[in-house]
Amino acid sequence: MNNDSRLKQLVKEKYSEIANQSKDTNAASCCGATSACCGDGVYNIMADDYTKLDGYNPDADLGLGCGLPTEFAKIKDGDTVIDLGSGAGNDAFVARKLAGEKGKIIGIDFTDAMIARARDNAEKLGFNNVEFRQGDIEDMPVTANKADVIVSNCVLNLVPNKHKVFSEVYRVLKPGGHFSISDIVLEGELPAKWKEVAELYAGCVSGAIQKKEYLGIIEEAGFKNIVLQKDKAIVIPDSILADYLSAEEIAAYKKGNTKITSITVYAEKPAKDDRNCCEPGSGCC
Repeated sequence: MNNDSRLKQLVKEKYSEIANQSKDTNAASCCGATSACCGDGVYNIMADDYTKLDGYNPDADLGLGCGLPTEFAKIKDGDTVIDLGSGAGNDAFVARKLAGEKGKIIGIDFTDAMIARARDNAEKLGFNNVEFRQGDIEDMPVTANKADVIVSNCVLNLVPNKHKVFSEVYRVLKPGGHFSISDIVLEGELPAKWKEVAELYAGCVSGAIQKKEYLGIIEEAGFKNIVLQKDKAIVIPDSILADYLSAEEIAAYKKGNTKITSITVYAEKPAKDDRNCCEPGSGCC
């Protein structure tokens, strides 16, 4: 099993545990698992408050996000919206409120247990225009030029091949469509020790890449009008740092130039592809 496969298996295992827990339990640990791997909880300090958004359903909120992408996604009545890493359905249900009865919402998640929980929530709510599909967002189970809007909340940092994901986002969006994605990015280098801790990968920290690189991948994929809609610093409490670093290492980290931030980024697929190459997403351009 190669490293990418190991990371995907780790994510699937951790998020299968999370799917069967409450929001309060998930907030009690950085990896969301019952092991309480890091005290006060990295997830808890990253999550934004969804409760004031129309369409919010508490049964679908596991406290796993790091932004409010649906708030910025410019979703219109009748839109087809795809939510990448849809979890228990939180963003999908908010998107459904914005897209209305004529809209279509498709959630995609890697974890069978999350899909089951999301489908159960949709059934309880009686939503017949919200669908959840099990699949890898590096190879989406969706035809090309399907979505008006794509949203995602704190998921792409868990994916080893971010180039492939944004290539897939480009393929699946309609010409002139757009995305709003919240994610964790870095400025400066994380302590090397953190990169070796599997739970921190599933907790969205050690899987993050440099902000400049992240935005560069979006541009390379062919997107235009790239805008940072939100940029929020993430401050990790000492109680969490102490689980991974010595007192001396904590002091060095705080004095260093490393910043962990939650960004929400917007970009558009051009209405016409002028790149003079083959089908977007095929890997040739």
